[in-house]
Amino acid sequence: MSERTKQRVGLTLRGAGIRYRDNWVLRDLDLTVEPGQFVAVVGPSGVGKSSLLRLLAQLEAPTEGTVTPVGASSYSARMMFQEDRLLPWKSVLGNVTLATRRREDAARRLLDRVGLAGREKDWPAELSGGQRQRVALARALLHHPDILLLDEPFGALDAITRVNMHGLVESLLAQDPRTVVLVTHDVEEALMLADRVLLLTAEGITTDLTVEQPRPRRRGDAQLADLEQRLLDDLLAADRSVRQSRKGSTV
Repeated sequence: MSERTKQRVGLTLRGAGIRYRDNWVLRDLDLTVEPGQFVAVVGPSGVGKSSLLRLLAQLEAPTEGTVTPVGASSYSARMMFQEDRLLPWKSVLGNVTLATRRREDAARRLLDRVGLAGREKDWPAELSGGQRQRVALARALLHHPDILLLDEPFGALDAITRVNMHGLVESLLAQDPRTVVLVTHDVEEALMLADRVLLLTAEGITTDLTVEQPRPRRRGDAQLADLEQRLLDDLLAADRSVRQSRKGSTV
């Protein structure tokens, strides 16, 4: 089956939670991500956004509840982080093909698609921050994951590079659609990229917005601005609640 015709896979969480000793990072979380959907998750620090990604990546098993695929009996996932996590002693091509030895042709095609053709023999130290993230993105896509998980991958980039990376992700997903879950602190980024934006708080998912505007989206769009203001208001309220809770727990 070709990548273009590969069946898309979603995810369903029912009563899912993660506990570390006596501390619940996530609890009683119910969520369905439809096959092929791009979902962004925002929320205050410390409410479990990265833990949610680890759960979806199958790097952690839920302490309670279930995580099951939609549209298949199993699924594969790859994660891209804020840090590129490239190995400095491996070339660009070596970093993309990490953990696999027979995908060099596919890796070269991906490097061409992310704008790094001809840089296969370069070392990570020779690349800019944006170029290093392009390598990390190619590495994540090489294995054709059903679910692409993005943990603030553009947060450390300058504004122009970040916008260019947004365009690159949109282009790649238009060619090879798949299910994506993005965690970000940038509300505008969430609205520019995602089909759906969730606000995760200590009480669970308290805001669930669908973004109807077609891609590519225009910054400054009036409807997006209204959604952004609503998300910011809800996010600030959730952040105040977290701060008050932490302050009360130290009294």
